[in-house]
Order: sequence, then structure tokens, then C-alpha cells
Amino acid sequence: MDSRTIHDILKRHWGYDSFRPLQEDIIMSSLSGHDTLGLMPTGGGKSITFQVPALALPGLTIVVTPLISLMKDQVDNLRRRRVKAVYLHSGMTVREAKIAREKLMNGGAKLLYVSPERLRNQRFIQELRTVDVSLIVVDEAHCISQWGYDFRPSYLNIRSLRKLFPKIAVLALTATATPHVEADIIRQLEMKSPRVFRMSFSRSNLNYIVRPTETKIYEVFHILSRTSGSAIVYVRSRKRTREIADYLSSAGIPSTYYHAGLDISLKEERQNLWQRSGVRVMVATNAFGMGIDKPDVRVVIHFDMPPSLEEYYQEAGRAGRDGKLSYVVLLTSQNDSALLRRRLTETFPPREEIRQVYERVCNYVHVAMDEGYEKLEEFDLESFCETFKYQRRRCLASLHLLGQAGYLEYLEETERRSRVMITCTREELYHIDRLSPDAENVLSKILRLYPGLFAEYVYIAELLIARETGMDERRVYEALLELSRSKILSYVPRSRSPYIYFPTAREEKKYVLIGKDIYEERKAIMADRTEAMIGYGFSKGKCREKMLLEYFGETDGKECGHCDVCRNRGISGKKTPDELFAKLVDYLKSKPDGVDVRIIERDMRIPPAQLSGFLSYLCGEGFAKSDNGLYRWLKN
Repeated sequence: MDSRTIHDILKRHWGYDSFRPLQEDIIMSSLSGHDTLGLMPTGGGKSITFQVPALALPGLTIVVTPLISLMKDQVDNLRRRRVKAVYLHSGMTVREAKIAREKLMNGGAKLLYVSPERLRNQRFIQELRTVDVSLIVVDEAHCISQWGYDFRPSYLNIRSLRKLFPKIAVLALTATATPHVEADIIRQLEMKSPRVFRMSFSRSNLNYIVRPTETKIYEVFHILSRTSGSAIVYVRSRKRTREIADYLSSAGIPSTYYHAGLDISLKEERQNLWQRSGVRVMVATNAFGMGIDKPDVRVVIHFDMPPSLEEYYQEAGRAGRDGKLSYVVLLTSQNDSALLRRRLTETFPPREEIRQVYERVCNYVHVAMDEGYEKLEEFDLESFCETFKYQRRRCLASLHLLGQAGYLEYLEETERRSRVMITCTREELYHIDRLSPDAENVLSKILRLYPGLFAEYVYIAELLIARETGMDERRVYEALLELSRSKILSYVPRSRSPYIYFPTAREEKKYVLIGKDIYEERKAIMADRTEAMIGYGFSKGKCREKMLLEYFGETDGKECGHCDVCRNRGISGKKTPDELFAKLVDYLKSKPDGVDVRIIERDMRIPPAQLSGFLSYLCGEGFAKSDNGLYRWLKN
């Protein structure tokens, strides 16, 4: 397949004339049938690398991803671009899953997004045997590595896809992988002679700054009052999100807050408000950010130190996606290093405590000895901790280790948004009577607000319907229940339910083994991550960007010239316009095959606006030429 085909697809469905760096290389590798690993930093455009080949290939592309909310958003975006896509995950009703599978079996999808937990369903695996699969995509591929910072045992279910389709190419994608994790991804996915494409982790428009302070809240205000544009303030506590947002708002900086415990409609409302710049600052836990693509975030502040550089880099990468100058600030205090090391201890409770948690969980959800195989039970973590007087963080740590050992899996709170599907025909709808005024009002409003109700379940927001109808949410809820009882529609109210999944039958407590690979070895790896994070936050003699690049395996990185360390050492890197212009000319001469403008930005560190002016002049005067996004020197 030639590159013209994929360029046509890109233009037709996304409206772009050219690909970003490495996107086309990864796409062509997959289309050629090679197992491929793409290492692309946050904002690098991962989704294009599998969505374009999905449209170019004849069969189905299966996309494994752990993020249900992102899965839904991507499918909605694809449908708006006239691309057939469906998703399957554990939070769907039986009816929703049936509709999705029927579309799949009848050729009504080019892409199938699926959660890794779904791959343990043998009925689903058998159904896939009848489908023509062309490509398998593993998003957030670092989750399959036990040495990654976010290992998820359910990702090991992907092996069943490899066995089912041994000749189908696999494309694995991640934004955060050290060399060790990269090698483990290849091994776990059994990739055959994989082609590996690495995009530099350098972001030349980001200024990395570490600011020591014992009054962090005042420093946040100081930074925000001296900068402009949208901002995110990351914290590690739900309570603190509200405290800081209230403080900033009272100080005249419009702010709101976000964490996993908020009602889903409130989350959506605040996220949308911030994305359309209705409020300047989002104070949030790490629950905020996945799938957020707001290009004009000028400042990201970390109030608390993240536990690893992987998480720090991913969150920091939400700044400056438009290529313009942005600031990433980490606030540190004297207690931060001791706090991170204490968290390490809490993450690995004594083995006897872990075994005790296992026994009590089994009793709590009424799983008897030698029973429970492939059982899924609702599990109220807060109530469990209160009943047995566990500290929440230590209990979660025990559950996490039990999951890695294969005894049970704690599935975090799965928020299920309310959704509706019309179950009567259009003809029947016109002849409905005997409905209450509230039910008629709500039915009329949802038909106007939400298209596609007759074809599939559509997500709704009771809060929006309440505003549009002038009713309160309780009346809207009761009206929807009335419509459901009248067989006019199927209504699935929103819910939030954590679960415990048992991949094996219950064992006696004394036989629960937490091996060295899961305990001592992982503890040592986490200790290394902790020390790397502390080293980054408290080092005063090494370029911040260079430290990040070396951590991710880029040993040839140069000092950035604009982080706090470089500035304090006088490595400003500033050159006159004439010096920058001469440097650009020499650079283009050294690239006879041409070079993408983003690569030029990365290597040359010339401000985007200034670089654009230089390139326009060179092309206008005939010294250089732009061809499909590549700049090439013409003169001798």
C-alpha cells in the first residue's frame, strides 16, 4: 500500500494535509504486517497511528485500552468523522453489549475498542473467530509490563488475542516507557522482530522549573498571578483540590476542582467549563487529564511530588500542546522526600497483612473456600476499610499486590453514565398517550437533544435535561422511570460500582503466596523510581530536561538552556536572530532528504513564531522548498 492512500484517508476524515513526525512511519510499518512499537510522548498523536490503518485495511482493528471514558470519547469522535466504531467493556448492560456485538458480527464496525477485562470472556473470544481481523492495537502498552509504573494484570489477557490471531500484526503504543519497560512490552506481547519507533521526549517549548517553598499555596497564587492562559494544578489529595480552588477563586483567579469522587455529571460540567476557558484553573488529582486535548494550557503546577517521573512527565505533557511557550512547575518542600519514601513503605504492607486482607475480602463478599472462580462481586472499599479498621491506602496496596499475584482483581470505581435507547417504533411513538406531563416534557426534550436514540444507547445528562425542562433532577429521574415502565425507552441510570473479580477459586489464607518477583523485586523498582523523582526535585546542578531525557533512555540530550538549573548556571542558550538564522541554514544543508518542521523545532530550539518567519523567507527567496511538510535546502 502506498503512502497516497493513507494521506487521502487523513485528509478525508481528519482534514490534515500531512502527518506529524513518526506517525506515517508507524502506520506504514503496521500496514506492511510488522509488529510495531511506538513510543510517543503525550500529545504526539498516538490515535492517528492506528485509526488511519484501520480504515486502510480490509478487516477489523481491535484496540485494547483500559480507559473506558477515553474509549467512549474516541468512538464518539470517530462516528462524527463517519468512521464505524463500537466498544465493549465491563460497565455495559447486557442489552448494550448485545447491540455492539451484533454490529460487530454484521460488519458494522471498522474499529472495536475493548477493555482488557473483556478478553477473559471465552464466549467473546469465540465470537471473534468469525470476524476478519486485520490489526491488533495495544494502547497504554506499559500496563502489560510488571516493571511499568501502572502494571495491570488484566492486560495479560491480550495473550489470548495473540493465540487467536497468530499471523496478525500487533501495534503497541505508549507515552511513558523506560528502556527496561520497552523490552518487557516486546516480550509480553510476543512481538516478532518488532520495528520500534521512538519520538524524542524533548519538548522544546516547555520550561521545566522546580521551586522550593514552605508556603506552596502562596507560591501557586504567585505563579498564576504572573502568568496568563489556562492552567492545571495537580495535587495528591481530593480534599486539597477544593481547598486550593476555593482559595484561588477568592483571590480573583477563576478556578474549579476535579477528582474521582465527584458525580459524573459534575465532572463533565467542570471539564467542559475549563476546556472552553469558562474558568482558568483546574485543581485536580491525577484522575483528571486522560484524553484531555486542550492545546493552550500555559501552566502546569505540581503542588505535591508525584511518585514517579513517568507520572510527572505524563501530567506535565498536558502543557503547551500548541507548541507555544509554557511552564511546568514542581513545588518542593523539606518534607517531600520523606513523604515519598513513606508512601513506598505503605505500598508494600507485611505479607501477613496482605493475606489477612485476602481472607477478609472473601468473607466480606461471601465467597466460600474453593469457590469464586471467575466471580465478579460489587465491593464497597470505604465500608470494608471502616468495618476492619484499615487505612485506605494500605488496604488498596494489599489489593493491588493480590491482583499481581493472581488471587483477585480490584476494579476501581467504574462510573457508568446514564443512557437511554428508544425501544418503540417511530409509528408507536406518535400514538402514545396516558403519560404524565413530566414524562411527555422529558420525552420531547431528549428527542430534540440527543440524536440516534432509535439505533443505540445514547449517554444523557439528567442535569442538562432538568435545566432544559425547568424541572429538578428528581422529577426528571422519575419521568424517565415512567417512560421505561411504559416500554417507550430503556433507561439505565448512572451508577458507580467498584468490583472484586476472582480469576481463581478461593484459597486458604496460609497458601496465599506473594512471591519475590511481586514483592521484593517490585519494591526495589519502585524505590528506584522514588529516588529518581526525589533526585529530579532536589537536584541543583543538572538540567531538568536532560534528567528527564536520560531517564527515558535518551543519553544524547543537550542542556535545554531554559529550565531553572540552566538559568541559574547562566546557560541561557540565547542567540541573536542572525546567529539563529545562520544555524538554521547549516542545519538544513545537513539534511539533504528534507526534515519535518517539528523535528527542526526540537533540534534547533528556535521559538516557533521566529522559525516560521525564517522558513517563509528561505522558501520565498528560493533557498529552500517545502514539500508535504518537509523542508529541503535547494542552493549549494
